[in-house]
Amino acid sequence: MDIKKKFQTVFGKAKPVLAMLHLKGETKEEILKRVQRETEIYLDGGVDAVIVENYFGNEEAVEMTLAYLQENKPEIIYGVNMLDDDERGFMAAERYNAKFIQLDSVAGHITPKDDIIFGENIAKWRKNTPALVLGGVRFKYQPYKSGRSLEEDLCIAMERCDAIVVTGEGTGLETEMDKILRFREIVGEFPLVIGAGIVPENCAERFKIADGAIVGSYFKDNYRDDGEVDIVHVQNLMHAITSASKQMN
Repeated sequence: MDIKKKFQTVFGKAKPVLAMLHLKGETKEEILKRVQRETEIYLDGGVDAVIVENYFGNEEAVEMTLAYLQENKPEIIYGVNMLDDDERGFMAAERYNAKFIQLDSVAGHITPKDDIIFGENIAKWRKNTPALVLGGVRFKYQPYKSGRSLEEDLCIAMERCDAIVVTGEGTGLETEMDKILRFREIVGEFPLVIGAGIVPENCAERFKIADGAIVGSYFKDNYRDDGEVDIVHVQNLMHAITSASKQMN
């Protein structure tokens, strides 16, 4: 199975939308209640998958959420992004049957010396789980330390993951078309996911190039990461993406 078909098979469609569960809340009970509410809104709004991330919550909150999804929503597609602890993310994916893992960086973010060990670890961790790996390159807020060209880092990244994630400069900020096109030129048919800044007004143009999108801030009532998930925002974006997809077919 080629890499693009594998990507589409896992998500059940050609260009999936992955929504963030940021795990906001002061207590475990509050976090889980919000997770339950947000998950239902995403499903009702037509989102294709959710990503459980310790953006506000800690690692224990991630595992609590994954356990909840595994027990109560085994039919949905869910993944994990364990910020600052890649190995634990792989372990959690295996333990809780997550279908994919997001890593903010898989190449370019560390020195060539450290990158040798990192690459060996990625290869080792991937052997222990069938989960897809979505890996960032020149990702928002991540350092650039490799000294390599973008083309060199992307070629290395394609050996370490199953889809490349491209973003702009920050959370909720538009990912520039020039950057998306440059990534596509280098990676060819390899799956390319836009990791930030997708909105109804730009989704048609970007989905002509990309194979999917990760959405967080736009789905919130205030269009920021600290807001509450709003069903109207979810429906608006998903409707725009569906309309754009029909025009492309």
